[in-house]
Amino acid sequence: MFDNREEVRAVKVAVIGTGTLGTTIAQVFSQCDRIGRVYICKGRQSSREGKEIVARALDILVDRKKMERQAADGYLEKIYDGDLDNAADVDFVIEAVAEDLDIKRMVFKGLESICKKECIFATNTSSLPIKEIADGMKRPLIGMHFFNPAPVMKLVEVIISATTPPGITEFVVSIAKDIGKTPIVVKEAPGFVVNRVLIPMINEAISIYAEGIASVEDIDIAMKLGANQPMGPLALGDLIGLDVVLAILNVMLRETGDNRYLPQPMLKKMVRERKLGRKTGEGFYKY
Repeated sequence: MFDNREEVRAVKVAVIGTGTLGTTIAQVFSQCDRIGRVYICKGRQSSREGKEIVARALDILVDRKKMERQAADGYLEKIYDGDLDNAADVDFVIEAVAEDLDIKRMVFKGLESICKKECIFATNTSSLPIKEIADGMKRPLIGMHFFNPAPVMKLVEVIISATTPPGITEFVVSIAKDIGKTPIVVKEAPGFVVNRVLIPMINEAISIYAEGIASVEDIDIAMKLGANQPMGPLALGDLIGLDVVLAILNVMLRETGDNRYLPQPMLKKMVRERKLGRKTGEGFYKY
């Protein structure tokens, strides 16, 4: 279906989820001239309208003179609000709902009864096993893991299992390049590549702070100046969302049984207190 490059121009995409990653992924797709319509489909229990969120993000880029108004308006014209039913005639679906196995399974169960049989299914999971999400599905599932903020971060992890058809992998790699990303193909494994390295580092930085060895600011300064990282691990945890950091650690711990992925008690306490980082206004820093 997607071998002909002219056909790629007409691809219709549905992004499932109106949270931060869902709306920014939709924005990225809308800025690709090979993509036709982009539906931002809210889940059954969501009331958020994704197009309005994208419009505000594009307005900020225009105000900062990082994008022309005409271009922003053109991208926005390609975006449509909807729900799962609007995915009926799309060619490609990427799910970006909460990092919860049951919720993701429920979404794909609904999509299987709605989407045409040629439609390709992808999940933006940051840690959950593709095989577990796809359990009971009648069609293959592939991972397409974007990083926050999706319009800025260049990497996309394309996660495949032993049963992923090569044609689907080729399509996802191709479309990732079309939208300006650099894809890497990763065999399914806990945490994939980036999070397997990154999340334990954030957890260890939390341990250093919890033990009173250094302040939040000094830990981040140490890693920025001593390891040449653009952002310190605690600030990065706030950006990712400390609930997401905890969820990824729990998945890796469950999948491997390795105690190096045991979440730091302070992290669990902060999540219980809803100090999740930027999205709640407070984490290791206040926003």
